[in-house]
Amino acid sequence: MANTAAVITVSDKGSVGERVDTGGPLVCQMLQEAGYEVVYTAIVPDEKDQIAGEIRKTADVLDVALCVTTGGTGFGPRDVTPEATIAVCERLCPGIPEAMRFESLKITNRAMLSRAQSGIRGATLVVNLPGSPKAIRESFSAVLPALEHGLLMLRGPKQDCAQS
Repeated sequence: MANTAAVITVSDKGSVGERVDTGGPLVCQMLQEAGYEVVYTAIVPDEKDQIAGEIRKTADVLDVALCVTTGGTGFGPRDVTPEATIAVCERLCPGIPEAMRFESLKITNRAMLSRAQSGIRGATLVVNLPGSPKAIRESFSAVLPALEHGLLMLRGPKQDCAQS
């Protein structure tokens, strides 16, 4: 059975139809190509409470394995996705955003400006991605192959991790 996923686009303009969402559909495509079943998508404005609410919904109500956000991870005054993620996650997973920044730094020094976070809420892994399609490809490609093992440890049958 494929792992389930949700994709949340964070964009003020996208949430009111003033900008076409290109990041969310790209994330969906990458997930589907990796064997995930995308069961939920949403577009919300850069509002901490709304972002946090959507993350809680994907974990607590929909029980998806992986919740991916795109957008709101930069230095802009309304970029609050990392804060919303930290607020609702029980445990942080710093290696995931570190790996994304490391790989992206090989392409652009601006990768160090990403404030993306990753964490666990219940049995759901949450990963923040940047909003631009180019940055999504660079960063998500760096970690997507390893996520399946993490989700197996998080959601799968209890077993010795060395055997999986």
